[in-house]
Amino acid sequence: METKYIVLPGGTLSEEDDRALRLAGETMKQGGLVAFPTETVYGLGGDALNPESSRKIYAAKGRPSDNPLIVHICCLEDIYRIVSDFPEAAGKAAQAFWPGPLTMILPKSDAVPKETTGGLDTVAVRFPSHPVAQRLIAYSGGYVAAPSANLSGRPSPTLAKYVAQDMDGRIDWIIDGGPVGIGLESTIVDMTVDPPQILRPGYVTAQDLAGVLGQVDMDITILRDDSGQAPKAPGMKYRHYAPKGELVIVEGEPSAVASYINEQTGKLSAAGFCTGVIAASEGADSYRADVIKCVGSREDAEQIAHNLFTALREFDDDGVDYMFSESFPHSGLGQAIMNRLLKAAGHKVVRVSDEQ
Repeated sequence: METKYIVLPGGTLSEEDDRALRLAGETMKQGGLVAFPTETVYGLGGDALNPESSRKIYAAKGRPSDNPLIVHICCLEDIYRIVSDFPEAAGKAAQAFWPGPLTMILPKSDAVPKETTGGLDTVAVRFPSHPVAQRLIAYSGGYVAAPSANLSGRPSPTLAKYVAQDMDGRIDWIIDGGPVGIGLESTIVDMTVDPPQILRPGYVTAQDLAGVLGQVDMDITILRDDSGQAPKAPGMKYRHYAPKGELVIVEGEPSAVASYINEQTGKLSAAGFCTGVIAASEGADSYRADVIKCVGSREDAEQIAHNLFTALREFDDDGVDYMFSESFPHSGLGQAIMNRLLKAAGHKVVRVSDEQ
């Protein structure tokens, strides 16, 4: 398959850009696949109401078919076609956070095939805020199933070039809208239970949701390794976000973390391996490795979130064999950052102390 490309400028879309988006939308209507930018990461879209399109998405990604897809809409009223119930709490969340990086799990209607929902009787729904995503969804018929546009298990793409690395020749179109804004996937909250339960942390934090919904629970597997249950939402069961090399998270006091990582990278470098470190700006100068990725200040979780997946992809670009990452705070947006890091590392964590 030859993949076509649309490169969009920042700002207002031209008539030519709009015609290209219409063509991409028509491709999805006919069962094709299109990668496109959202405010979170790049998505891989197909017609959510066409079972064959969902099967194509799973095939292109190499994704297990029991891992649900998120249905993206571009108009709130469209949700009533794909859900059998839209409870009051979901309406409050939609009013507060849509369009934006929040996905809600709701009872599905018969219009949504189980090929899209991973065999479940619920559907994950999101209304993205990115203007290109909204226009493409409208041109495609209004319902786009779209996981992240990467091979299953790989870091989610925040740039179109990383979509191309994984998807060129596998899908019909790649829309290059430049770098995404947030850099981590949407928050997923299950609205079929009371109180609502967060299944995947993201930019919309537990505190944000609690401010609108009152009590909000957290799935116990978010920050631990427990894949024995059927996934209710994308990313719950399988290893995700992983670079090609081996990643280990190191926790402890900064001096102890730096000492441990430098000892390990020294040994690995002496053995001929390429090494890398993910660090906050506060301590990045303390490390010795072939590639050091400073993802931002510990005082700016949004900056760290924005840079994390790009850092993991760049490690692959640089041929890094072994990577070590500092740990980050587990509260607020830091919970989403640590959820992605733990998944990327396969929950390999080393805890160190100054006494070691």
